Amino acid sequence: MPRIEVVTFDLDNTLWNVDEVIRNAERVTRTWFDANVPELNATLTPDDFIELRRQIVVARPDLIHNLSLLRQELFARAIMAVGRSEAEAHRLAGEAFALFLAERHKVSYFDGALAVLETLAGRHRLGALTNGNADVTRLGLDRFFSFAFCAADVGAAKPAPQIFRAALNHTGVAASQMIHIGDNPVDDIQGAAELGIATIWVNLNDAAYPAGPVANSVVQQLAAIPRAIQTIEAAR
Repeated sequence: MPRIEVVTFDLDNTLWNVDEVIRNAERVTRTWFDANVPELNATLTPDDFIELRRQIVVARPDLIHNLSLLRQELFARAIMAVGRSEAEAHRLAGEAFALFLAERHKVSYFDGALAVLETLAGRHRLGALTNGNADVTRLGLDRFFSFAFCAADVGAAKPAPQIFRAALNHTGVAASQMIHIGDNPVDDIQGAAELGIATIWVNLNDAAYPAGPVANSVVQQLAAIPRAIQTIEAAR
C-alpha cells in the first residue's frame, strides 16, 4: 500500500477548547453591545436570539453552514429588533462581528499541539478540515497547513463527504493515502471512514466510544499522534 501522503486535522476541540473560546468571544461582544447598543441586551433574552436564529435559517438555509455570515446576520436582526434602522444595524453588526471574530481566534492550544504539527509538517502534507470558521492563516497555522477547507467553502458540514472530497481533490491523493484526525466520532471519524480514509480519534477526555465506525487509532494526548500515524502506515 502507498504511504500516507496527506494528514488532515479538525480544529475546534481537537487542537484547542473551542467552548472556552466562544464563551469569551460572546462575553466580549455582549460588553461591546452594552456600550454601543445598550437597549439590545436590556431588551432581548437568550430565547429571543434563538428564535431570531431559527428565522434566519428558515429564510436563508444557505447560511446554515456559514457560521460567520449567520452570526453577522443574527447581530443585524437583533439590532433591528430593538428599533435601529437597517443601515445602522448592518454597520453595527459588522463592527460587532469583527470584534467577535478577533476574540474567536484567541485560542489556547492543547498541550503538544504545535509541536505535533511541526513534526508532522516535515513528513506529510497537512490540511485543516473544519465545520467552524477558524482561519489557519489568521492563527499563524499556515506555517504547518498547506491547505484548509471549512463547511462554508464546500456548502456542507462534516460528516457529509464534501469536505473530505475537497481535500482529496485538492491534493490529488487516493483515500488510502490520507489520514484524518479529529475529536468527533461522527463528524470526523464516521465522515472520513465512509470514504475509506483512515482515522485517528483524539479522545482527550477519556470518553466512551459510541456506536459507529471504529477509528484506526485512538490517542489520549496529541503527542501520541505521530506514532499512531506510523503504526497505521506500517500495518498497510
